[in-house]
Amino acid sequence: MKKWPRNLIIVVVAIVIAWATKHFFFSAPFAYQSVNPNAAYFYPLDTVVKIYHYRNVANGIDEEFHRIYTVEDALGPHLVVEIYAPDGRLREAINYNIDSLVVQDHMVVNRLSQKEKALIYKNKLYPFDLKSETWFASKFSGVTDSTVILQEIFRKLKKKGSIKVIQKQSKSLYFTDKIRRTALNPFTRTEKEGTGQQTSIYAAGYGLVEWYNRNKSLHYRLERILTQKEWVKIIAR
Repeated sequence: MKKWPRNLIIVVVAIVIAWATKHFFFSAPFAYQSVNPNAAYFYPLDTVVKIYHYRNVANGIDEEFHRIYTVEDALGPHLVVEIYAPDGRLREAINYNIDSLVVQDHMVVNRLSQKEKALIYKNKLYPFDLKSETWFASKFSGVTDSTVILQEIFRKLKKKGSIKVIQKQSKSLYFTDKIRRTALNPFTRTEKEGTGQQTSIYAAGYGLVEWYNRNKSLHYRLERILTQKEWVKIIAR
């Protein structure tokens, strides 16, 4: 075999491999897989950081930002949802195991503006089986130095439907969330309980896109999805 055809083949193969490598690593985000049968309605499991901008349509002033990204460590891949106030202050973070989508860690910012790891008792917030009710429970510091808060969320499928998300129609799951917060005082051995209910909507390809209470006096809706760079510009103002 002559050298020039062989060299030509080598060059062509090298170009194809280089193109494929660039396309795979730089042009498209790496996507994780979950065994949860309802993962299609969860947040996108890729490596691109996304900022979800929610607005309270009941008054138009209140807003909230959720920073969503995947990371991988010794425990495997997981997805983190960080919740920020309008001024950019971190308030809470929930860490989901990607394989099953159960909660791995729950972090809150306490009254001293310090990050605090909550103690998780029940780790199911996003459902694996739509016929069953999930139960999430975690405990963390209260608003005073003598109390702790036990927060519980009981989630059950209300219906399947369709919803418009940023001008695009998408299949969705509507959940009824029963929320119970108990303030515990270990010194006086007293407790004070408060309950509420909200509807949470998860859309295919997006995750959480809307939530509201019984009378919709609080009604948050996904308004836009920002890049990390766009979000930094907003909170820097």
